[in-house]
Amino acid sequence: MPESTIVAMGGLTDETLLDYVLEIAPGNRLLYVPTAGMEDPARTVSWYERLHGRAEMTHLHFSPWPPAGLRELVLGCDIVLVAGGNTANALAIWRAHGFDTVLREAWERGILLTGWSAGMICWFEHGVTDSFGPELASMDCLGFLPGSACPHYDGEERRRPVYRELIARGLPSGLAADDDVALHYVGTDLREAVTSRAGATAYRVGPEGEQPLEARLLT
Repeated sequence: MPESTIVAMGGLTDETLLDYVLEIAPGNRLLYVPTAGMEDPARTVSWYERLHGRAEMTHLHFSPWPPAGLRELVLGCDIVLVAGGNTANALAIWRAHGFDTVLREAWERGILLTGWSAGMICWFEHGVTDSFGPELASMDCLGFLPGSACPHYDGEERRRPVYRELIARGLPSGLAADDDVALHYVGTDLREAVTSRAGATAYRVGPEGEQPLEARLLT
């Protein structure tokens, strides 16, 4: 059976983390899903340019409506890459069109799921998000991975204190990732944390505090 794999990134993927994803994926057919970022056409084009010669890319826009054969499109890929943006808006659109169900099937079939920011937290049971405003809040996500998650742990000043406060008030424990850090899950188990920047890492965060993980520096 193929391994169910998720690579959840704390911040916008750089070339090193992108290469890591492409190396461990079962193939190079990549589906770019920018729902959370409002499906900006210019940004989608920039990803075609970025991946030219490295991956066979296609994209999924839900506006004005999703394409016919949505399930077949997703299951025909090796990688699903979810961009950052408004997680709550993206999940609402996905659920309205059954894309959440298709993503779970893709994951169970061994298609690698990845993304940054919104594309990090969406895979967990709960995430810390600015979807509702700059003050940050928790929200329910897809629930493929257990517990909670927080991106941009060293990249945005309020992420660390707000995540700690939310957990103290009852949010399930989870993982936080600095920018330039990725969490590689196989099934629901964390296989490793990797980083493209020396000193950046991930943390297990619970009511008792936070525990830094050893993130392998990619070169």
